[in-house]
Amino acid sequence: MLKKRIIPKFLLRDGRLVKYVRFDEQPREAGNPVSTAQVYNDYGADELIILDIAPSDASRAKVLDIVGRISEQVFMPLTVGGGVRRLEDVTDLLRAGADKVAINSQALRDPGFVKAAAQAFGDQCITVSIDYRDIGNGVFRVFGDGGRAGSPHDPISWAKRMQDANCGEILLTSIDRDGTLSGYDVEIVARLNAALDIPLVVSGGCGGLEHCIAAFGAGADAVAISSLFLFTDHSPIKLRSHLVSNGINVRASKTSRN
Repeated sequence: MLKKRIIPKFLLRDGRLVKYVRFDEQPREAGNPVSTAQVYNDYGADELIILDIAPSDASRAKVLDIVGRISEQVFMPLTVGGGVRRLEDVTDLLRAGADKVAINSQALRDPGFVKAAAQAFGDQCITVSIDYRDIGNGVFRVFGDGGRAGSPHDPISWAKRMQDANCGEILLTSIDRDGTLSGYDVEIVARLNAALDIPLVVSGGCGGLEHCIAAFGAGADAVAISSLFLFTDHSPIKLRSHLVSNGINVRASKTSRN
C-alpha cells in the first residue's frame, strides 16, 4: 500500500509567497518561498506544490528562478503549475527543477493538451489541477483562470476524463473552502476516490490535524496544506506524528523537530 503524503502548497503572485481566502479574498503575504521551502524540507514534508496564481511572461521568469533555487536546496519532489499552455512550458519547468507539472486552465481550453503532455513527458510528470465550487443548490462546477472562468464540467466527471487523458495525478481544490480552515470537502473526496484509479491530492480548507485524518479516511492519497502550516504552529512533522498515532500509513519522519 502506498504511503499517504503530506504536501505543503505555495501560491506565488509576482514571485511572492501569498495566501488568499476563496482564491481572491483577504490577501496575506506569507514569507520567502525559498527559505520557507527549506524549513518544510527540514521538517520532512513529502513533496511541495508551487502554483503561480497570476501567470504572465514576467512572473514566469520569477517562478523558474524560484523553482531552480528551491530545487538546489531541498530533496522533496516539486509539483509546479500556473500558466502552463504549451509543451515548451512543461519543458521549462522540468528543466528548472520541477518533478511534476500541474495543468489547470489549459486542460479546460484544450483537453487534448493533457494527453499530448503525458505522451511527451510521461504520465508520472503530469498532474491535472481541478478547482471547483458550488454554484447553487449543491451543483458543483470546475473553474479555470484562478476561479474566474466557469465551465460546464462537474469535478467527478472531469477528473475521470483527465484520468482517461493519461494524467498521473489529480490535485483537487475546493474554492469555497480554500483558506477558510473549515476542513476538506470529504464528500467529494470520497466520491472521487471511488471513481479514480490514479492518486488524488486534496486541497482547500485544512484547518486542523483532524481534517487530515478525515481526508485520508475519505480516500485521499495526499493532503495539500497552505494556511495551516503558514499561519499556525502546526508543522509537517507535527502532523506526521499525529497521523502515525492514528494509524495512518505515512513514511517515517526524517527529523526529531516538533
